[in-house]
Amino acid sequence: MAEATAKKTTRSRAKKADASHRLRIRVRAYEHGVLDSAVKQIIDVAARHSATVVGPVPLPIDIKKYTVNRSSFIDKDSREQFEMRIHKRMIDILNPAPKVIEALTNIDLPSGVSIDVKMM
Repeated sequence: MAEATAKKTTRSRAKKADASHRLRIRVRAYEHGVLDSAVKQIIDVAARHSATVVGPVPLPIDIKKYTVNRSSFIDKDSREQFEMRIHKRMIDILNPAPKVIEALTNIDLPSGVSIDVKMM
């Protein structure tokens, strides 16, 4: 049994060594059309510098709902509901070169798009 666990740990270490560096980009926006155009720009920049791109992976939509009374003090049963939808995508760039990172920092994305970048 000890041999089996030793083999499993060496395999997991080998897998971690293969995936040395990864740039994880999470993109968020209220409109999915703007979001898709921003993701396309990011992928084009990465492909121009011959980087390996995984994604875009669509993530679950965050829906925030708000309920508001229609009138100030009369007719409590009359209400309106509003919602905000936040669309998200995730892109992984495997083993990014410094040129790719520099090009991604200089990219001009449309307003209303927020980006989170993590080096893993």
